Amino acid sequence: MGEATVKTLEGQKATPPPMVEEDAPAPRSRSARFRELRSPRRPRIWFEILLIAVSYWTYSLIRNAVPEQKTQALKNADWIWDAQKAMGLAFEESVNHAVNSVTWLIVGMNYYYATLHFIVTIGVLVWLYRWHPGRYAAARLVLFATTGVALVGYYLYPLAPPRLMNGQNFIDTVLVHQTWGSMASGDLKNMSNQYAAMPSMHIGWSLWCGLIIFAVASAPWAKILGLLYPVATLVVIVATANHFWLDAVGGMLCLAFGFALSYAWYRALPHQLPKLPVRDREREPKRLRSAEAEA
Repeated sequence: MGEATVKTLEGQKATPPPMVEEDAPAPRSRSARFRELRSPRRPRIWFEILLIAVSYWTYSLIRNAVPEQKTQALKNADWIWDAQKAMGLAFEESVNHAVNSVTWLIVGMNYYYATLHFIVTIGVLVWLYRWHPGRYAAARLVLFATTGVALVGYYLYPLAPPRLMNGQNFIDTVLVHQTWGSMASGDLKNMSNQYAAMPSMHIGWSLWCGLIIFAVASAPWAKILGLLYPVATLVVIVATANHFWLDAVGGMLCLAFGFALSYAWYRALPHQLPKLPVRDREREPKRLRSAEAEA
C-alpha cells in the first residue's frame, strides 16, 4: 500500500506510466495548420489599412514604371480599332462625340471617371470589413489578384487610349472641358503611364464591386445598384475616350482570374463563406447565431 511502484510476475519493480494532463492540447498536424491558415479570420484594421496603402503604392509605382512604349502602344491601338471595325463594334467615337455634346453630362462623367473608381471600391471594402468580416479576406484576395495580373497586361501589351490615337477624331473630354482629376490628361499626365489602357481596371474594380454587392447585399435596391455600377462605368470609360470596349473585356478576364485564385485558396466564393469567421461565430450568443441563420 502506498508504494510508487508495482511488481511484475517476475518480481521486478515496474515504473508506472507518467501522468498525462487531460487539458494538454494535442499537437496539430501540418494539414491542420494549413487548413487553419486558409480559414477566414476577422481582419485587423491597422493591418488592412497598411496593406491597402502599400499595395496601391506598389501598384502605382510598377504601373507607371513600365516603359512608355509609345510607338508600339499606338500600333496596338490601331490593331484594336481595326479589329472592332471588323466585328462591326467600333462605336467608341460616336459615343464620345454624342456625350461630349451635352456639357453637364460629359463633365459629370469626367468626375465620375476620376473619383468613383476609388471611392466606391474603398467603400465596399469598408462595408465588408464592418458587416461581413468572414467574407472580407476572400473578396480582398479577388481584388488584389485582379490588380496584380493587370500589371502583367500593362507590361506585355502597351496600349494607347482612343483619345491619344493618331488619325482619329476622338475628343479628350478632360482637356476640352478643363475638369479636374484625370491622371491621364492635363497637368497630371506626366505622373501616370499614358499607355496602360489594357486591361481596364475601372471595369475590373467596378465589376468586382458590383458582383460583391449583388451577391452579399440583402436589399433589392442595393443589388440593382450593384449591377448598374459596372454598366455605368463602361459607358463612362468609352464616352470619355479613355478605353476601348475590348479593354473592358481585358478587365473582366483579370477579374475572373482573381475569383479563380480566391476560390482555389478558400474553397468557396466570397459570398459562399460565413458572414462571421468561425471563431467569432463560436463566441456569438445563440440569439445572434439564430438571427444570422434566418437572414
